[in-house]
Amino acid sequence: MKRFSCDELVELVTAYLEGGLDEPTGGRFEEHLGDCEGCRRYLGQFRTTVVTLGEPQPGGLPGETRERLLSAFRDRGRS
Repeated sequence: MKRFSCDELVELVTAYLEGGLDEPTGGRFEEHLGDCEGCRRYLGQFRTTVVTLGEPQPGGLPGETRERLLSAFRDRGRS
C-alpha cells in the first residue's frame, strides 16, 4: 500500500477532522501521522486554530480584513 506524502496529508486534514475519510484512507492518514513528527505538529496546530476561531460567521470576513489576509498570504509566498 502506497504511503501518504506530507503534501497529501495536508490536503486531507479537514476531511480527517470532520470524519470524512473512508477507513483505508483514514488508516493511511494515521499511519503517516505515527511516523511524521512534522505532520503531527501540523495537525495539532490546525486543531488549535479550529478551536480558537470557532465556526465561520455568516457573510464571511469583512472586505478590508479579507484583503489584508489575502495580501499577507501572497507576500508570504514570495519570501
